Amino acid sequence: MEILNYAFMQRALIAALIVGITAPAIGIYLVQRRQALMGDGIGHIALTGVGLGFLLNQSPVWAATAVAIAGSVIMELIRWYGKTRGDLALAMLFYGGMAGGVMLMNLSDAGSNANLGTYLFGSITTVSPEDMTTIYVLAALVLAITIGLRRQLFAVCQDEGFARVTGLPVRLLNLLVAVTAAVTVTVAMRVVGLLLVSALMVIPVAAAQQISRSFAATFTVAVAIGIAVTLTGTATSYYVDVPSGATIVLFAIGLFVAFTALAAPLAKRRARIAARQGQGCTLEVPGGRTATDDVSVAG
Repeated sequence: MEILNYAFMQRALIAALIVGITAPAIGIYLVQRRQALMGDGIGHIALTGVGLGFLLNQSPVWAATAVAIAGSVIMELIRWYGKTRGDLALAMLFYGGMAGGVMLMNLSDAGSNANLGTYLFGSITTVSPEDMTTIYVLAALVLAITIGLRRQLFAVCQDEGFARVTGLPVRLLNLLVAVTAAVTVTVAMRVVGLLLVSALMVIPVAAAQQISRSFAATFTVAVAIGIAVTLTGTATSYYVDVPSGATIVLFAIGLFVAFTALAAPLAKRRARIAARQGQGCTLEVPGGRTATDDVSVAG
């Protein structure tokens, strides 16, 4: 394949594959917590880190990671203690992060509007070997947390009260989800951009939920969708010469629409199968009674 003859496209496809796995892997917990837009807020904050990296002549990705993690911790603290003023504080944090990034980018010698655009909307073909090293390290951390602690994270995201009663460190796990989301944002920002990264964390999960009935199945299908749309979108952006981030997100939305259309017929098919199987149960009374005394409960 021609696309594999170029080193920059090889890096682009590998980066797309990694992002396609990691973004839905943490996104499923954000959707479960009803914080689907958290990634978008972190993306606004991370832009300050990008600008700071250019200003200090340091790696923008690592600077964005540090700032995004700090911002995610502040977001969680606001969620815990903000009460009625929490939404206002979060709004100022998000918009301040965006404004700070633009200002720092323009104050730096290496920064420019072109550089700003690559981080806002993604530019996967400009991923460097140094960026790949960072992506490998951060992605490994994200997957270790989202897969290794999946039972604990699911319990906290599903029902905090129940998780607290069982003895789980709820606040620590909530903080871990927020920090992991921040790391994922910086992993994905070169692929889909800071303004679109939240879509890749949420839409594959939303699409998977249309046809899946369990957490494990939703996780697996969401990751498969993430891989499919990132690789397909990257290849399409190369051959058609269109922005990679926007292409990937539009493919994800297209799959969501398709899965939504399949959801109703699939549900009806499951109902017919269940009806044919006559899913009922027979409750047998203790010994000493005859078979005629058994109670049958229809499904």
